[in-house]
Amino acid sequence: MKYKVLKKQNVGKMCFVCGTENNLGLKTDFYELENGELVGICKFKEGHQSFPGRGHGGVSAALLDETIGRAAAINNPDLWGVTIELSTKYRKPVPLEGEIKIVGRITKETNRMFEGTGEIILPNGDVAVTAKGRYIKMPIEKIANFDTNEETSEEWFPNLKDNDPTEIEL
Repeated sequence: MKYKVLKKQNVGKMCFVCGTENNLGLKTDFYELENGELVGICKFKEGHQSFPGRGHGGVSAALLDETIGRAAAINNPDLWGVTIELSTKYRKPVPLEGEIKIVGRITKETNRMFEGTGEIILPNGDVAVTAKGRYIKMPIEKIANFDTNEETSEEWFPNLKDNDPTEIEL
């Protein structure tokens, strides 16, 4: 099913998952969808492998952790999730070739914390890895060691591209 993209989330400069200037990173783009879910899109690189041709499970866990944690920002852009607990299940290997989608959603929320689930979806539509996590809510000012103003920040900024999707199929 296709979902309309409502917003593209900001990215960082050196973050392993989303950093635009981290040569070792995944350079993931994150999109908020009309169904209330967050989708990350990226490609594994050769340096992200475990066994030849397969993505490392720890990299998959990092992608899911980031995506579920970011999903809380859909309803509150000044909120970040700091991981308390993350549980993953590996169902299929993630290949190094092809674009993958990482989907995250909030399943339970209180004033201080939230829980969420997510999955990595392969180019053929198969679910490779699933996760569930618990996060404490933190305002960005409490954990960010940089200017959080989108207009002036060199560390946290929109990364809009001409080829950003307007719809994403899940």
